[in-house]
Amino acid sequence: MDIYERISEFYETANTEKQTIGKSLLGRELYAVKTGEGSPVGIAVYAVHGREFITARLALEHFETPITGTLWLVPLVNPDGALVSERGLESVPNGAEREWLKTFSENQLRLWKANARGVDLNVNFDADWGTGVKNVREAGGENYIGQSPFSEPETRALKNFTEKIRPQYTLSYHTKGEEIYWYYYQSLRTCPRDKRLAETISRSTGYPLKRTKGSVGGYKDWCIKTLKIPAFTIETGNDGLSHPIGDEGLEDIIEKNRNTPRALSAAVARELGI
Repeated sequence: MDIYERISEFYETANTEKQTIGKSLLGRELYAVKTGEGSPVGIAVYAVHGREFITARLALEHFETPITGTLWLVPLVNPDGALVSERGLESVPNGAEREWLKTFSENQLRLWKANARGVDLNVNFDADWGTGVKNVREAGGENYIGQSPFSEPETRALKNFTEKIRPQYTLSYHTKGEEIYWYYYQSLRTCPRDKRLAETISRSTGYPLKRTKGSVGGYKDWCIKTLKIPAFTIETGNDGLSHPIGDEGLEDIIEKNRNTPRALSAAVARELGI
């Protein structure tokens, strides 16, 4: 069972409020499921990068972990890219995308981060789009910004869903490195709050806080800049592991990250006086 089949089966059997928020470039469903009830409301996204599809399995654990408030899980933001990494060309139907992907080696496809037309979804959001130090302007396995912000069906779907839900915080799960990114030019008023929340995540996971210069256009960045809410990127998985991380890293990822949504939700509730 590949990762898309696993998440599709989970979606079909989940006894909760749920919805399809859109479709990928190749027509695969983008699923969202709800756990918990009441405030605060958060969104957690997983597998934004194809080769990081192990994080989709963390979403299944988060669904089973009780939480105060509401958390919407989007387990597989980039199903096409995940299947390119997991299964290679056999996952891509005949057509222009398949012919183009044939120009890449098997190893390049195994390490694929982008969607099926070579746009890196985590640099396609409208947060200083196209100004990142690693941004490129040619389609490929990583770092290509796309033709414009939200040019991709996957990022548009996540944008529209986020605006519909109006969360009070968001989480983005990636691999690897065991680090937490929380800063994106917040105001002097909100920066101390967001750092306190990031420290809650750090205590829960054991991961340190990090800040990077020149990284723009991500979901976290857009949530902070446009929605003015706390948002966090969590890089799970030991840096000694190789992409794509498989079952050998799953137990440790789950152990360190299982309780983070619960801890963060409680901390957000305290900060907002809920």
